[in-house]
Amino acid sequence: MNVLIKSATIIDPKSDFHNQTQDLLIEKGKITNIANHIKNPNNYKEVSLDNLHISQGWFDSSVCFGEPGFEERETIENGIQTAAKSGFTAVAVNPNTDPILDTNSAIAFLKSKAVNKAVELYPIGALSKASAGKDLAEIFDMQNAGAVAFGDYQHPISNPNLLKIALQYTSSFNGLVCSFPLENRISANGVMNENITSTTIGLKGNPALAEELQVARDLFLLEYTQGKLHIPTISTAKSVDLIRQAKQKKLDVSCSVAIHNLIFTDEVLTGFETNYKVTPPLRTQEDITALIEGLKDGTIDMVTSDHNPLDIEQKKVEFDFAAYGTIGLESAFGALNSVLPTKTSIKLLTKGKDRFNIESSVINIGNIANISLFNPDINYSFSRSNIISKSKNSIFENHSLKGKAYGIISKNKVII
Repeated sequence: MNVLIKSATIIDPKSDFHNQTQDLLIEKGKITNIANHIKNPNNYKEVSLDNLHISQGWFDSSVCFGEPGFEERETIENGIQTAAKSGFTAVAVNPNTDPILDTNSAIAFLKSKAVNKAVELYPIGALSKASAGKDLAEIFDMQNAGAVAFGDYQHPISNPNLLKIALQYTSSFNGLVCSFPLENRISANGVMNENITSTTIGLKGNPALAEELQVARDLFLLEYTQGKLHIPTISTAKSVDLIRQAKQKKLDVSCSVAIHNLIFTDEVLTGFETNYKVTPPLRTQEDITALIEGLKDGTIDMVTSDHNPLDIEQKKVEFDFAAYGTIGLESAFGALNSVLPTKTSIKLLTKGKDRFNIESSVINIGNIANISLFNPDINYSFSRSNIISKSKNSIFENHSLKGKAYGIISKNKVII
């Protein structure tokens, strides 16, 4: 693949060309020249787009592709296309398939489906067998097959001893354990944030306490084991405080926040729209303010779309019976860039790679081209026409966004 990128503003603090608008020549997947103006004597494909900006390739730490077992929701093939056209060169794929990704062969299958694709898939293996929370899965074997972390997607680890053993066991090979922050004996059957809104509209609440108790417990276990822990998709101000204190104690902990939890409060649920039914639930403006502050001061390490395609039968039902989840890859950049400066957004979309042991490629001459292309200034209303996923359950439908991805250049391929 040979391509000439014209007049691209480079957003990469590690690059020699950060904040500069340059042409980039890419030959056989490698950046061979960066300059103010590059001629095209070999008639290479040219990429010239309105207000073009580029950065290191984006990474999403929590993505669901239904295959195997739930191909009606999403296939790996279409999921990869969705990620690529949304600006992501790498995604960590959750194990909530059928069967659950809890063996060496299951991880190998997932990776085989992405061979020679532009987007790199990084499987997250189930922490427990069948994500049932009883016995540890084949963690070391899955690591050897290519799993980058271990966790039971949106299933809390109720047994503290299981988490303790997992943290101790994975320490021997620097494995990353993910623990979903929910004490389900406190949340019970709550379907939204427990607050004045839940009382007003008559839906059972899931209190912030249910998340914070689990976070506090997990951090105590982490301190005891000295393991390596990732807490995905926190949503409350107190969770931010707890993790900030843990980092001050030098515990090896990271966390993420779902982009939609930075934008919507529980007040949007007064219309009982099931696309707003997510877990963790949408919280309050006070929580949003604390989450954004946590991103700015580094307490929260990364953002995620928490992309979870669900078919119409799971969403077009009464609110109490609807499944939790929203798609988010297509809207991720535009939503994040609506609430944070562009450079901060790009930093957060690339920062998670180190935690998951994924290599980065700085935009410099001689390096492999692993690049996201985007326009940070375009304003638009997100509609169904913007959805590439097979499932259409977007929390951002009809919401105003700022910024749109053009696509990626990765693994010697151009997808725009």
